[in-house]
Amino acid sequence: MEATILSKIILPLSLFIIMLGMGLALKVEDFTRVINAPKAAIVGILCQLLLLPIIGVAAIYLFGFSGELAVGLLILTFCPDGVTSNMMTYLAKGDTALSISLTAIVSLITPFTIPLFTLFAMSHFMETTQTFSLPVLKTIVQLLVITVLPVAIGMLLHNKFPEYSKKAEKPVKVFSIVFLFVIIAGIVANEWDNMARYFLTTGIATLALNVSTLVLGYFIALTFFLEKRQAISIGIEVGIQNGTLALLVTGTILENAVMTIPAITYSLLMFVTGAVFGWVVSRNEKETVLA
Repeated sequence: MEATILSKIILPLSLFIIMLGMGLALKVEDFTRVINAPKAAIVGILCQLLLLPIIGVAAIYLFGFSGELAVGLLILTFCPDGVTSNMMTYLAKGDTALSISLTAIVSLITPFTIPLFTLFAMSHFMETTQTFSLPVLKTIVQLLVITVLPVAIGMLLHNKFPEYSKKAEKPVKVFSIVFLFVIIAGIVANEWDNMARYFLTTGIATLALNVSTLVLGYFIALTFFLEKRQAISIGIEVGIQNGTLALLVTGTILENAVMTIPAITYSLLMFVTGAVFGWVVSRNEKETVLA
């Protein structure tokens, strides 16, 4: 599989389908639910939009990243969580409704914030000769088409054909996880020489980013006196990012193989760390019926 086919056709198409699957599981109530529990939603949104980039910058300086690797790591922190976080929240006995609401809201915000934050990251961490052109308006439109549009289509289908949506929801979620691995495998195979050079460094850094945001999101939520189920949701929402979207921005829009490396190592590690986190925080918890 050629890199151009992977990055320009398969990756955008797979992300469109993943976001369509998210829309199939959403209702208007998922957006309005935050009105009934504003504190949990505000804490979760601020942690994702502010805490993640701050931890990302700290990781950059701690591990001595610069240039393309630094920008690639930050782009990962600019992305929202994805359907994987919703599944992990459910398995960890967290507040699944809150998780879905946060995913939906942040996914609507980030198409506008990712281009602006990325432009700032490139101007700060890259040399003038390294700087890549990023047309902000065009990037916003691309992200809206690939993320927000399919969510809207999925929600419309959910409203018009609820039985169909219910049947299609699970297969699409399975597709999301499987295809993420296929995409990562294709990129790793194509960039094997670079991976051998960067994997150890980016692996340690992205592991630290992943674990620290899982833990901080959870304990910050508890600090604000949220319920444990809500804290579990926020921890997972902050700690499990949309690696597919990060790969799209770095590999398809910016067309930079080095920038994709943090997203690749993060995406591989987050399934393990997310599972361990979910097991730890859900120990001795009684089964609860989700509203």
